[in-house]
Amino acid sequence: MRKRTVLVTGATGYVGGRLVPALVRRGYRVRCLVREPEKARGRFEPGVEIVGGDLLQPDSLSVEHFDAGAAYYLVHALASSGDLREEETAAATNFVRSALGAGVERLVYLGGLGSEATTSPHLATRHDVGRILRDSGIPTLEFRASIVLGSGSLSFEMIRALVERLPVMVAPLWVGRRAQPIAIEDVLAYLVAALEVPLATSEVVEIGGADRASYRDMLLEYAHQRGLRRAIIPVKVLTPTLSSWWLRLITPLHARAGRRLIESVREDTIVRDPRARELFPDVKPRGMRAAFQRALANEDREFAETHWSDPVSSRGRSQSWHGVRFGVRRVDSRAVEVNVTARQAFAPIARIGGTTGWYYANALWRLRGFADLLAGGVGVRRGRRHPERLLAGDALDFWRVDEMIPDRLLRLHAEMKLPGRAWLQFEVSGVGPVVIRQTATFDPIGLFGLLYWYALYPVHTVMFAGMLRAIARSAEERPKASQTW
Repeated sequence: MRKRTVLVTGATGYVGGRLVPALVRRGYRVRCLVREPEKARGRFEPGVEIVGGDLLQPDSLSVEHFDAGAAYYLVHALASSGDLREEETAAATNFVRSALGAGVERLVYLGGLGSEATTSPHLATRHDVGRILRDSGIPTLEFRASIVLGSGSLSFEMIRALVERLPVMVAPLWVGRRAQPIAIEDVLAYLVAALEVPLATSEVVEIGGADRASYRDMLLEYAHQRGLRRAIIPVKVLTPTLSSWWLRLITPLHARAGRRLIESVREDTIVRDPRARELFPDVKPRGMRAAFQRALANEDREFAETHWSDPVSSRGRSQSWHGVRFGVRRVDSRAVEVNVTARQAFAPIARIGGTTGWYYANALWRLRGFADLLAGGVGVRRGRRHPERLLAGDALDFWRVDEMIPDRLLRLHAEMKLPGRAWLQFEVSGVGPVVIRQTATFDPIGLFGLLYWYALYPVHTVMFAGMLRAIARSAEERPKASQTW
């Protein structure tokens, strides 16, 4: 059992958050070391053990927590305001000391691809961490990856935000640097396989996708898959520092993280050692085009399984937020508590649209449907198949039912004419009182899509707020009416 127990640090991060369920599916017993366990408990399936500990606070680390056959080191201080090298090396040193004390038999680390003579402080620090782990005496597999492409990854968010917002990009010369982007699914395949591969001593394994491509190539590939025409003009005047601040204005990246990320692309980051093919012959990394296709497809599953930044949903189930950005997506989410059962709360949601209408400002909904009809869309003439029952795939006015879970969830995607894609979701959760959460999401295409969102945002705010209040009122009034009758 000890050999099948795996410790994961960085489990709430982008890669770690996806690795944990992958390990569980392979039959491993997973323990996650996190700084704030109370905030992480709801993120993983039952059976995953959550323990508290901070790698920068050695007194918080327990030998019992490190009692595992193998341990993953997936933490980094990319967005830290402190000294990057000092924090990274201190955390790695404390991790090694605890792993040695517990008798861990294998370490797995995901670092950055680049030469040992790299001039990037970020990559140099990543290499220093790998050296600390390898020098521990515990057999260590250090993976070095270039750009990780996946829904929600830092690099993917940077690429999509730039392409979506800028028809013409005046870009620094680093857009011509070559990289070897790798899909997140392939990174996970390597990380999971790392537990089974024979390992007598430490190894550095360079991993990458099937294609070598410049950042310019990646920007244009994303534009192609989104149906956008984009021009890129390289210039010499943008230093890494200026580039990071330029990114802060254009993308959702934090300026500090952006600067450190940009510093790491001042040189080519490509695979030069074929050792990965020898150690992991069953892993066949996909190419750049397929990686982007997978990332875009996976975004439609509630945006992404994990995100590089903290999810807004961690603020609490009944809190509302409006106008929040997830990458370039715009989200308006609000919630209300009602003193009825989940079935009673969901009943008005299940009746929405058609002859029932949309509970608030129905004249505006009809006007929007008429405008859609004039634009060549479906309008609201389709109504709905049944007045009270919905199934996945049903037409619902100018929406289509994506998912329907009775008494719990209804998700619709828009089939109206839009400069982007839109979803409307209703969720019911809790017991006495229950919470009804309504979330409208818009994924704009290009600048016109953003202008559309902001132009109609005041109207949408009034309509969505009024609709949720009316749904809650209907849920509470219907049981009373039934009792009176």
